[in-house]
Amino acid sequence: MRLLIVAHLQNARESLRSHRLRSFLTMLGVTIGVASITAILALGDGAKQIIANQVDELGGTIAIVRPGAAESRFKDYVPRLNNQHQYATSTLTTQDLTEIRALPQVAAAAPLMILTGAVTGEHEAPTGTPIVATSPELEQVNEIELHDGEFIREGLSVKTAVVGHQLSVDLFGTEQTIGKTVRIKGESHTIVGVLKQTDTPVNFNNINFDKAVIVTTESGLKLTGGAGQIQQINVRAKAVDQLNPMVVEMNKILLRNHLNNVDFNVLVGNEVSRPTNELFTIIAGATAAIAAISLIVGGVGIMNSMLVGVAERTREIGIRKALGASNRDIVAQFMIESLALSIGGGALGLVLGYVAAFGLSMLLPFSPVFSWATVGIAAAVSVAVGFLFGLYPAIRASHRDPISALKQYD
Repeated sequence: MRLLIVAHLQNARESLRSHRLRSFLTMLGVTIGVASITAILALGDGAKQIIANQVDELGGTIAIVRPGAAESRFKDYVPRLNNQHQYATSTLTTQDLTEIRALPQVAAAAPLMILTGAVTGEHEAPTGTPIVATSPELEQVNEIELHDGEFIREGLSVKTAVVGHQLSVDLFGTEQTIGKTVRIKGESHTIVGVLKQTDTPVNFNNINFDKAVIVTTESGLKLTGGAGQIQQINVRAKAVDQLNPMVVEMNKILLRNHLNNVDFNVLVGNEVSRPTNELFTIIAGATAAIAAISLIVGGVGIMNSMLVGVAERTREIGIRKALGASNRDIVAQFMIESLALSIGGGALGLVLGYVAAFGLSMLLPFSPVFSWATVGIAAAVSVAVGFLFGLYPAIRASHRDPISALKQYD
């Protein structure tokens, strides 16, 4: 049996080598499909890794409170593509924030209100510029770094603002904007700080701080006529070992304030990045499914090539069957050739996919991640394509009548 398999492998190699160009073009369809899927999955894993790294960098002391019970349906994550409309109605209140801050395990807690409106300086900011209303504690909780000036703080005028590095350039053409005036929803605010430029606009807050303007909570409420809502509370524990007790107490406070309605979600550790990660997974999966269409084209190419091979080798099939080869032997021979084409194309596609992913990462704020799961998916897809699209030609070859096959070229 082992010698028979070796013989099939040798025959497949000789058959493919005798038609090198046809074999390469046949493999190309599978190569393109696998490369596309590999690149998409590698970049998707890279995007998810950013959030996980950010949480780790905060030392395992961060907890996030968001309105709404934990969900994992697609429609619940689509709105987060636009961070200005994360939630239609928030159930979080200033009383929740005040009581959480009073917990002995809490080092700092900061609310986030995401507002909409026009932002102008010497130039108008791009449409959709995030207006973030928060408290001075956000600097400590999120470890925000400043390029120049200071963060919003108590004692300063209500009408002060901190701008992101890129927004500073968009508004005034320079990052040196301390003391300049920015108009937010028609109200003048003095810039007191410019954030340090970040290479990772994707974060668990769903806010690109490079392009955001930050104002005090009081200013945010005035800008909305008192209708502003707390859409997230970032809380930092004093130490890692105090995080879990803090979360327990936070849940008690929120349940009491919300009359035992679980209309909130407290996230810690990997859970902080889970909503964003699930969104990236959905996007990557949908995009990979579209890219997989090219695999069907590649599979049809394999089937076409194998059918041509069966027609060309009719006399060979007749001779082998006349010498005692069974239908199973003929099927095995052609299936090995089909699998060789698809696995070869898949291996090349895997390499090209990672090369393409690393190339594209030069234009993106994150790098792709090598994953054995991605390798496994590429291998499984390659084998499946070779098996499914090679089966019919192999069966057709095995059903050739040896006498008719030998007479065909007499």
